[in-house]
Amino acid sequence: MVQEKREAHSTCAFSPERQAKAMCELKDRTSAGLFEPISFRGVTIKNRIGVSPMCQYNSVDGMANDWHLVHLGSRAVGGAGLVMTEATAISPEGRITPEDLGLWKDEQIEPLVKIVRFIKSYGAVPGIQLAHAGRKASTANPWKSKGGRHVKVDLSDQEGGWQPVAPSPLKFQETSRTPHELTIDEIKQIQAKFADGARRAVEAGFSLIELHAAHGYLLHNFYSPLTNQRTDNYGGSFENRIRIVLETLEGMRKVIPDQLPLAIRLSCSDWVEGGWTVDDSVRLAKILKQMDIAFIDCSSGYGVSHARYPHGPGWQVPLSDAIRNGAQVRTAAVGEITTPDQAAEIIASGKADLVFLAREFMREPYWPYKAAKELQLKDAQTLPPNYTYAI
Repeated sequence: MVQEKREAHSTCAFSPERQAKAMCELKDRTSAGLFEPISFRGVTIKNRIGVSPMCQYNSVDGMANDWHLVHLGSRAVGGAGLVMTEATAISPEGRITPEDLGLWKDEQIEPLVKIVRFIKSYGAVPGIQLAHAGRKASTANPWKSKGGRHVKVDLSDQEGGWQPVAPSPLKFQETSRTPHELTIDEIKQIQAKFADGARRAVEAGFSLIELHAAHGYLLHNFYSPLTNQRTDNYGGSFENRIRIVLETLEGMRKVIPDQLPLAIRLSCSDWVEGGWTVDDSVRLAKILKQMDIAFIDCSSGYGVSHARYPHGPGWQVPLSDAIRNGAQVRTAAVGEITTPDQAAEIIASGKADLVFLAREFMREPYWPYKAAKELQLKDAQTLPPNYTYAI
């Protein structure tokens, strides 16, 4: 695509008419890239538009319900190629809040089956993100809390809270509860629960599984030097700090079919001096490539409370660009991606293989239809016939 862009620009030397024609053809090619299919192992996603995991905090005992069906199903109807669940806890202790979605017991499978079937019936790939909140567990539901979504309010035992865990007994913020430092045996137990969650995800019918290793949750706590002060095989060196991530992925791969893609979300930078860096992420990505990871979902930060972020349109896209081209792996870009032109440029310029949208999908559940219309892609299949026959 980048080579095509250079060739199209070279025609400008001929005539204004040929230049205009070339630029129109270029726009057609680069815009269409957003709607080109992409395959991972045995799964093909019909376009490059993904629904990023969005915590809903709307479950009782981890169970999916009608809210999740409508929330996720409407994005499949709207034309997204990949529809991801919110962070789904692999144990009760791994929840961010008591209202988190979960997959730690077999009873939680059946409510997800209905959602998965609906997503598939409208041509989208259903994906699930498996997570453990680590030291950021046992907090109040942010849309019920007086503190709001930007304030982390820890729950006491009297409020239904529980003891969070981490690689080291370091608080997330001054008011947080001190986490329990995991033993080696406890680490192995959590890894087994990730594998159990992956097995249940397969039983529920999900076509893609993403391991959540970002945002200050448990696995990020291990690989970031800011939150890991261990001196055993899971702390200290780069190799030791990433060990839990690699072992967890290996355990999950053993219990899922060969044709099912396994992806991972990383916090590709801590945005704090002395923390995890983009270079560290590239180094890890090269190892993950050898493990045949489908793609790396390139997010960042939220591991420590004092970090400051350069928020703005596409602010995390350079992370995806650096990792994709530095490690020669497939990536997903996320972070204030809102406009069709912006998303199309990210794909066309080789900065990512997928674009993930979250809040923009809350504002516009049919964003892919909007994108195809604005990019003048008349042949892009975005909406079901129930709608297209009328509009």
